[in-house]
Amino acid sequence: MRLDQEEESQNVEDRRGRRMSRGIAGGGIGTIAVVLIALFFGVDPSILLQGNLQETDFPQTSSPPSQRAGAEDEMRQFVARVLGSTERTWSEIFQAAGHTYEKPTLVLFSDAVQSACGFAQAAAGPFYCARDHKIYIDLSFYRELRERFQAPGDFAQAYVIAHEVGHHVQNLLGLMEKVQSLQSRTARTEANTLSVRLELQADCLAGIWANFAHRERNILEPGDVEEGLNAATQIGDDRMQMRAQGHVVPESFNHGSADQRVRWFRRGIETGDLKQCDTFSTRPVS
Repeated sequence: MRLDQEEESQNVEDRRGRRMSRGIAGGGIGTIAVVLIALFFGVDPSILLQGNLQETDFPQTSSPPSQRAGAEDEMRQFVARVLGSTERTWSEIFQAAGHTYEKPTLVLFSDAVQSACGFAQAAAGPFYCARDHKIYIDLSFYRELRERFQAPGDFAQAYVIAHEVGHHVQNLLGLMEKVQSLQSRTARTEANTLSVRLELQADCLAGIWANFAHRERNILEPGDVEEGLNAATQIGDDRMQMRAQGHVVPESFNHGSADQRVRWFRRGIETGDLKQCDTFSTRPVS
């Protein structure tokens, strides 16, 4: 990718080096069990534990700052430039439609984090919280993307940020609220289908960003699109389930299959047309 024309976003909140602590008595196995149960059912664990999660500054134990400065600061600069590129693109798109784009904040964290949507661990992957308009990512996810999921490349990494920004766009347009309202009134299988449609649309919106940014600032290099499509393939629900449990359960999908994710991401990249990102009109979801 060529990001030299992209300015670093000023909306990056760096919480790396902080650790989570909880102001409650006890702990141990019982506390861990409650947290796991809460996370499984999608409940904020702090509600069950009746305690407040606090972020405390602790020194990193994995490597001293002098060793972390190079690679991690370079990665921080990279994600800040990608975020800045999405801000520039979506601000122009919103302005052309007579609206103002509200920029999200990207939060960098280590291991675990407390958001307005609750407690999350790095193992859950990057996520967007609609309540505070923030994107959360532990940069170690990129190592997982490269090594565990076999999806290397800088554009694969940029796709991850652009997908979460896609959720922010959905939130600004009121789509997330509508989908969540529908999900609360439907059976679990249909709720999962709605989630798939929302995620596939975020993939398409990530493609829209890539299309606009490349047309205006020539950000893509040979092989970049293939890197992004490979990343979309490797994190499809069917691929993820096969790795985790050795078989696929389509009715439990909530992000979409590899083929679906590739199809919608490609549609956004190739067309640059927001109207082509209507994942909610296809019957069935494709």
